[in-house]
Parts: sequence; C-alpha cells; structure tokens
Amino acid sequence: MSLRIMASRVWSGIGLAAVALTLVLLPANAQAQNPTAPKPFDKGTDRLPEPPAKLPNVHADRTRGLDFLFGALKAAPDEASAKHVEARIWALWMATPSDTAALLMTRAKVALEARQLDVALKLLDAVVALRPDYIEGWNRRATIYYLQDDYGHALQDIRQVLAREPRHFGALAGLGMIMRDLGDDRRALDAFRKALAINPHLDKIPELVKTLTEKVEGRDI
Repeated sequence: MSLRIMASRVWSGIGLAAVALTLVLLPANAQAQNPTAPKPFDKGTDRLPEPPAKLPNVHADRTRGLDFLFGALKAAPDEASAKHVEARIWALWMATPSDTAALLMTRAKVALEARQLDVALKLLDAVVALRPDYIEGWNRRATIYYLQDDYGHALQDIRQVLAREPRHFGALAGLGMIMRDLGDDRRALDAFRKALAINPHLDKIPELVKTLTEKVEGRDI
C-alpha cells in the first residue's frame, strides 16, 4: 500500500489536517532518502534543547516515571549520568499512543532537517489538531515558529506546553531565548533560572544565566 493511500485512510474525517498530511508526506519521505539533504536548520549559536537523536525505550507509568526521573536528574552525580536521565525524560515526553501522531512527528523532523520549515509546520499543525494533549506536538511547533522568528505564535505554543508540563526545561529554555531576543533580559533570566532549577545540566544555559545576571543585576562587588 502506498504512503499516499495509507495517509488518506488514516486521516479520513480529520479534514484539513488530512489534506496537509497527504500533500507533504511524500516530499518529506523523498528528502529522508536523499543523502545530500542539507544539515539541520540552525538559528545562531544557541540551539533550543531538543531530544537526543536516539532515545531509550521506556516502559513505565508516565507520571510516576517522570517524578522519579526529575528527582534523579537533580541528584545526578556527573554529566554522563545526567544526560542518561535526561534522555529518558525526553523519551517519555516523546512517547505517544497514536501511531499517526508518531508518524507525523517523524516526518516533521525530516522536514526540519531538510530546512522545509513550512512543511514541518503543516505536519505539526496536524499533530496538534489530532492530539492536543500531546505536549511535544506543541513544543516542536514552538521551535518551528521560533526558527521563523514568529515569536507570538511560539510563545502561545510554549504556554500550552508549560500548562501541561511545568517542568518542561526545553520549553522554559526556549521561553528564555525568545525573551532575550525581544530584549526582555529580566524575563529571559527568570526563564533560564527556572529551566536550570529543573535540569542543572542544560548545555549553554548556565553561561547565559551568568551573562544576564551581570547585565540585569550587576556584578558582585
């Protein structure tokens, strides 16, 4: 069965989201087979926190598992241990019982890596329409909006993430970067500090906190 026919059957009754999926699924798949596809889109030197390329398999009650892992993240004795725990948190966040949502997320990742931001956005629109309870749909769409400099929509999606998972250090770090870009250093610093309080091992965020602390609160005498 072709991907186009499969998508049509899966998405019957979803309306506009089905049309978006049918239009963009095959081009994204073609990009995945192209070894010369461009490297992931990068906005400046500060990348938003995102899941590692390979995630561990997780089989646990989601809420209890996350509660335990966040405690382990704070107590991690070294960087390697922390990154292992962080990957398990991302794996729980990324997990979805919907095969369709999982397929759309994979295609959105391929589109992002091919710098097809409009394609990725349509796919993530479909994810959010299908599973509004799935926080990584909102979080990844916020990332696309951020890369497009559409801070208004990015902030709306980040609010959706944090309303569902206030401990989402990736969304908090993204909020800090947007506030910094908008020139609101105080709110940026607050968001970065909250992200670090949850995950003390975030890359580059401690340096940003130090820089913004000196800028907002002044140097210690």
